[in-house]
Amino acid sequence: MKVIAFSCLFAALFLLTQCHAPAAATMTNKPIEKSKPVIGFNGKKHYPIAEAPAVRHKKDSLLAIARQHYDQNPDNLDNIIWLGRRTAYLGNFREAVDIYSRGIEKFPDAPELYRHRGHRYLTLRKPDLAIADFEKAAQLAADRPIQIEPDGIPNAINQPLSNLQFNIFYHWGLAYYFKGDFDAAAQTFEKCMDYSINSDLIVANVDWLYRALRRAGRPDDAVAWLRYVDPEMKIIENAAYFDLLLMYKGMLPEAELLPANPDTARLDFVTKAYGLGNYFLVNGQTEAAKALFQKILDTDYWTAFGYIAAEADMARGL
Repeated sequence: MKVIAFSCLFAALFLLTQCHAPAAATMTNKPIEKSKPVIGFNGKKHYPIAEAPAVRHKKDSLLAIARQHYDQNPDNLDNIIWLGRRTAYLGNFREAVDIYSRGIEKFPDAPELYRHRGHRYLTLRKPDLAIADFEKAAQLAADRPIQIEPDGIPNAINQPLSNLQFNIFYHWGLAYYFKGDFDAAAQTFEKCMDYSINSDLIVANVDWLYRALRRAGRPDDAVAWLRYVDPEMKIIENAAYFDLLLMYKGMLPEAELLPANPDTARLDFVTKAYGLGNYFLVNGQTEAAKALFQKILDTDYWTAFGYIAAEADMARGL
């Protein structure tokens, strides 16, 4: 992730917009430490994840810019989307949902708003609401060509890799997966392959598709999808999923999968640990799976999809 230096002008702008933002944007001014907790599937209260001051400052500055653009033109679809995204990046997920909901009142036929609101419903542990939003988004985007989606956090090559349609079906599949409806999840991830237009999208989607099919009791179908994985693939963003797929194919030992220090690579650990735990589970090593899932839940990285999946599995008794 690039480190972006912001001038005093943006700091002054942030203070100015705090004073003059209209009601629609004011909701995002709530400090994240005062946000209501998100209640996990297991009843645990989740609070915003602590971040380094420099990271928080960067996010604050980007939110100030998004708010300025919104204040200047609150009826612009992109301005609504970015205000919601920047608000969510600071941990204010309910406020982000409210922003998208108000946007839907203005743009009821914009699939982007349903896609982003559905994503934040997943974070809030509301998969049924997420499913309804993704279904609506898919209907609205059905006749569109593949639409590249700009990144909120630039990758190593500063080039967006995902697209609207992929994100609709990918997150839709996750919603079914978190509910334990693995057949529906697999069907949705299979559809998502139509929009997996590069190696990064392929490995992310195939990994969740493999997991869903294994949990649905279809191991042969799961293994068949591994044909899309080549050890020579060039991966920019989704190395954790790639490593898991290589492990499923027997090309990477289990012992070499997890990072040596989970505290310094939390997302990498949570993603890989869930994939490995699920692999243990579907191969009859239930206690090993539970132990690994518990290690995930002992971290504070509760917004990660691997954490949400582990939380849902443990709450259901697997």
